[in-house]
Amino acid sequence: MPIPILFTIPNFITAGSGRAMLNIVERLDRSQFSPAVAVLKKGGKLDAEVERLGVPLLEAPFTLSAKPYATLFFRAWKAAQFFQPYRFALWHSFHYAEDYTEPLIAYLSGAHGWIFTKKNMNWHSRAWLLRSLLAKRIVAQNTDMMKDFFSHWVFKNKTSLVPRGVDANKFQPGVPPRLELRRKFNIPPETILVACVAELVPVKGHPTLIEAIAALSDIHLLLAGRPMDAEYANQLKQQVDELSLTDRVHFLGGVEDVPALLAESDIFVLPTLGRGRMEGCPVALLEAMACGKACIATDIPGSRNLIVHEQCGLLVSPEDSQSMARAIQSLSTSREKRKAFGESACERAEAFFAIEREVKDHETLYTELLSG
Repeated sequence: MPIPILFTIPNFITAGSGRAMLNIVERLDRSQFSPAVAVLKKGGKLDAEVERLGVPLLEAPFTLSAKPYATLFFRAWKAAQFFQPYRFALWHSFHYAEDYTEPLIAYLSGAHGWIFTKKNMNWHSRAWLLRSLLAKRIVAQNTDMMKDFFSHWVFKNKTSLVPRGVDANKFQPGVPPRLELRRKFNIPPETILVACVAELVPVKGHPTLIEAIAALSDIHLLLAGRPMDAEYANQLKQQVDELSLTDRVHFLGGVEDVPALLAESDIFVLPTLGRGRMEGCPVALLEAMACGKACIATDIPGSRNLIVHEQCGLLVSPEDSQSMARAIQSLSTSREKRKAFGESACERAEAFFAIEREVKDHETLYTELLSG
């Protein structure tokens, strides 16, 4: 009998983490595992895809407010009643928050083990420690997490390093430039196009990239990402106006066909801040590498696991627009360097970050947990 396993995520409304989770769910060996998905709220754009895969999609509270503490156990027991009939042997949480009530509900529902994936660099709170203590296994997405969060013997033996994977069938060199962005924005073929794929939220560090573009001439910037923080998005547009860049910085909003966007770009940049929650394993950067793009990223956890500096891209100091401008300039003036970095990036993505490898590592983790 396949092992019933529940994957949990708050919703598919912000679909980045949801897509990463579904990459695993849809490729699991169904002779060994029978997956289901639980969300706190339906209505995301990936809901229909879950159902298309034939995977049950449940809407139910799998987390609670910890307070009042006196009634927490009873409230967790009540929430667990919904899940008990499904007899999930394992729960794998993709919830990003420092919540420790989910494992209580999971165990009270009868689950043998509760797992969580650490997706950002938040830490240093009692709740994160409790969440980690209650987990039977932890999936870390970069080496900085392993060193800074999980090196203590209490966590070391239960934590596995599993970076995200990329689908090479979708993200690969040679995709046709079907968005025709150069024609849309009247950009000449010889003009360098820099792309950044990141939701418009402060942690992504867009102002640094915009300042870098302002220091360069005749380079256009494509910003692909939904305005998840309206105030921040307005600040970016104001910055572009003040720097007189409205003819060179183009806000695309959410872009569904990212491979086509990358096909029309010469350089990919991810300017994430070096503070706050930062990145776990930035999928947008990985996708650009798989498409054979020369990449620039800030030297932070996650990004530094993907890019080998001066081999398949460049790492620059966070929030340093001058360093970023120099990096963009060095790539923009050398077609040979862009080609060499892009080829090396594609080879690295294929060798170390294939989606098949990520799925296999998860299947091994689940099997070892149950056998142990």
